[in-house]
Amino acid sequence: MLKDMSSSAKSFFIGPTFSILVMLTCLAATPTLASDFTGFLSLETRLFPEEALHPDQSDASISVASDVEYFRDWDDYRQRLVVSGFARADSSDEERTHADIRQLYWWRQFDSAELYLGARQVFWGVTESVHLVDVINQDDLVENIDGEDKLGQPMISALTQRSWGTLELYALLGFRERTFPGREGRLRTPVVVDGDSAQYQAEEGDDHIDFAMRWSKVLGDWDVGASHFSGTSRDPILLPVGSAGDVVALTPYYPLVEQTGIDLQMTKGAWLWKLEAISLKEKEAQRNTAAVGGFEYSLFGVGGSSSDLGVLLEYQFDDRRGIRETANQNDLALGARWMLNDFKSTELLALVSVDLDSGSRFFSFEGSRRLNDSWSLEAEVRVFSNVSREDPIYAFRADDYIQLDLRRYF
Repeated sequence: MLKDMSSSAKSFFIGPTFSILVMLTCLAATPTLASDFTGFLSLETRLFPEEALHPDQSDASISVASDVEYFRDWDDYRQRLVVSGFARADSSDEERTHADIRQLYWWRQFDSAELYLGARQVFWGVTESVHLVDVINQDDLVENIDGEDKLGQPMISALTQRSWGTLELYALLGFRERTFPGREGRLRTPVVVDGDSAQYQAEEGDDHIDFAMRWSKVLGDWDVGASHFSGTSRDPILLPVGSAGDVVALTPYYPLVEQTGIDLQMTKGAWLWKLEAISLKEKEAQRNTAAVGGFEYSLFGVGGSSSDLGVLLEYQFDDRRGIRETANQNDLALGARWMLNDFKSTELLALVSVDLDSGSRFFSFEGSRRLNDSWSLEAEVRVFSNVSREDPIYAFRADDYIQLDLRRYF
């Protein structure tokens, strides 16, 4: 479960801090005021209609997964312990068979501040198609390519709420390396990424301590956030290993970066206007900028029904090029979100992203529906169309897939 953690992150879990968390659970002087244990078991299948580009890959996979969470409150709700974990076993890709401690932290509330100690998942951002300012947690890429599944990040963090806004401070203890599909996995690079050979710009390697801060405040119709991150980039540069004509693997290289970001959201009636922008300076490299912004407009009670329809548009810009180039350098994303507001909690999200330079298109469809109080069904479709050879998603051109996920909640 801890195989992809740095040595400092491992010691964080199994050393004195972990012992303190256990003691707090077992020896809390006051009675438990609230506690709960929840989770789900999942049976997932992925079907790839097109023939694989590489001989070791299969056209279908089946996997089972489990996600569990426990919390306990005491001390008049001023203290909480949260533990959550995730595990998956996959039939095709051994790298997708993995487990992770998503969260394991103790929280303490003071008069005007809050303290967190342990592994957490923290999300920053407001936009739908790209999450530029969300830099705390590492992507769990074998789970999904959308960047929304994250690994737990060990940290010490504090939060204070004042009249001038909310200030959050983070010390991130130990680096989490990104997960990558293996040789048998789909949605991978043409040459397999060797995650075991990761390189770092920081002299301390994966033991480097990163720092981050964020200020946020509600100003009338506006939700405003400003953040700064200083440390090892969560986005690796993939360096070829081997001769120019015979690349045998790709090595992740994690540079040191300084990233300043803003996120804005204005709510005006049925309109949501959104913006995320970052200024990124890699050590010993030039400064880059990226932004994504747009709107979502909601139609309530469509056709006299109880359902709501949201229409969204976002423009993506990123001036990183070469080996640092992203798939969102000059793209337009159009989408619709349909919420039926029915007893089965049916939701549908459709999105298409178009590269305005090359014409490459990426289609995404997500749907979910409860079958009863304990069961739900989720569907996901990804399609890569008219993909240019110069586009970073060219490696996925034959990896369209349909995914069905049956979940049993408890």
